[in-house]
Amino acid sequence: MNILPLLGKVKYIFVFAITILISTSNYSQERGMSESPVDGVTFRFIEANDIRMRIAEAGDSGPLILFAHGWPESWYNWRYQMSYFVESGYRVVAPDMRGYGRTDAPEDVNEYDIRKLTDDMVGVLDAIGEETAVMVGHDWGAIVAWNAVLIHPDRFSALVAMSVPYGGRPSVSPMVGWKNSFNDNFFYILYHNEDGGVAEAEYDSDPMGIISRLYLSPDSARQAPMITDPARSAGGFIGRLGAPMGLPDWLTQEDLNYVVSEFEFSGFRGGVNYYRNFHRNWEITEDLSDSKVEVPTLFLAGEQDVVIAGANVEQLTGSMSRVVNDLKDVVLLPGIGHWVQQEAPDEVNQIMSDFLTEINIVP
Repeated sequence: MNILPLLGKVKYIFVFAITILISTSNYSQERGMSESPVDGVTFRFIEANDIRMRIAEAGDSGPLILFAHGWPESWYNWRYQMSYFVESGYRVVAPDMRGYGRTDAPEDVNEYDIRKLTDDMVGVLDAIGEETAVMVGHDWGAIVAWNAVLIHPDRFSALVAMSVPYGGRPSVSPMVGWKNSFNDNFFYILYHNEDGGVAEAEYDSDPMGIISRLYLSPDSARQAPMITDPARSAGGFIGRLGAPMGLPDWLTQEDLNYVVSEFEFSGFRGGVNYYRNFHRNWEITEDLSDSKVEVPTLFLAGEQDVVIAGANVEQLTGSMSRVVNDLKDVVLLPGIGHWVQQEAPDEVNQIMSDFLTEINIVP
């Protein structure tokens, strides 16, 4: 019996099977269904508010905590909180926000206004079958969180906002104030609002460059910046940030590589589009001018976070108390910068846990 033809068929089947496995693996990676790098956290896709979102989740019972990340961040920036609170008996969900990671990134800039972003949060709740959640947000995620509890007060039982405080809707568009303050000098928010996509083009050309320069502690050692001229005409953002001379102790190379890989997949345009809606957001929220946050609220930030611009607890409390009826606490962590939930995860987790216990949202 001549077995050569049979061996040829076996070889063909083997090669075909390997090809299918590799193809399936590549497709899985492309669509974001690779294994989560955080133990106990899994991925899935949901349909929410007319887009497809990837969510990271853990736990199938207990009060729900919904985490909203900022720029340039990822669901992964909540890794310490997700692990801690699922072990404490909560259900936790952190989506790739609209335009980030493996979530859809619509082309139209108006698709990133605050109404769309807050409706996304409600869409997540609807998709996973939850009536309410504790809303937690950092950076741009905090802006989304503040507005989510204002626009959809019946869907959120409490609020934890990190880094970005809320003092109510301003009487003048914030873009007017920034343009008057900086004129022809560089300011990253004005840079993000320039025509032609110059900001995302710069970041897409060097994702590691921008993220590694931003993901640092206040006392991190840096090289001298390449651009020292404050004029916008002198250049973009990356050259104004000194390159790191090492990683901060709260960030491993593996952590950094993962976040960078998410932006290598999605690009930066989606996240930059949030900034392009500052004026539009002001225009479409006139109905919120006299609205107040009614849910129990905790504000957390690093004492050295540049976003709070040196404000102390008393100043922040006074500003937010005018528009937050149940402000439980304002906590500033000494020596901590902008990436508070990563720089000081144990402290943040304990403060959040104490807050949830105080307002009786416990498993």
